[in-house]
Amino acid sequence: MFRRQQTAFQSGLFNQETFDAPFMRDMRCCQQSLVIESPFIRLKRVDALMPVFRKLRQRDVRIVINTRDPIEHDEEYAAQAKQTVAALQSIGVEVLYTVRHHRKLAIIDRAVVWEGSLNILSYYDSCEIMRRIASAAEAEALINFIGLQKYLQNVS
Repeated sequence: MFRRQQTAFQSGLFNQETFDAPFMRDMRCCQQSLVIESPFIRLKRVDALMPVFRKLRQRDVRIVINTRDPIEHDEEYAAQAKQTVAALQSIGVEVLYTVRHHRKLAIIDRAVVWEGSLNILSYYDSCEIMRRIASAAEAEALINFIGLQKYLQNVS
């Protein structure tokens, strides 16, 4: 499942300055599935993550992103969100829309949970917090709680 060395620290707190390195490390180690819930999507932020997303897709890792429908944003932001979603879908990322979506989390290999206030696919300059929890039980509980199990069928 998730590489053993990545579970060396079971949990931790991170801010907008300390989040990226451990999150990127977790993503690079992903073997089967990556779920990201981020209500806002910025093209510049997703462009920075695309090399990792492409490598994961090349390894047949299932990537599911849940966000707001672009029509929920103002005109300028909606156009950027549509363009970003199209880029993600072009590499095989599944994009789901949830009305009034506001959750910020990631679930990696159904074993590591990241959750907090940071918009993973859009943050730029804000004061945020994220918590990392390495726990398959917590990951499964979260998947069931938010109703994503049907999107992760056939993924161990």
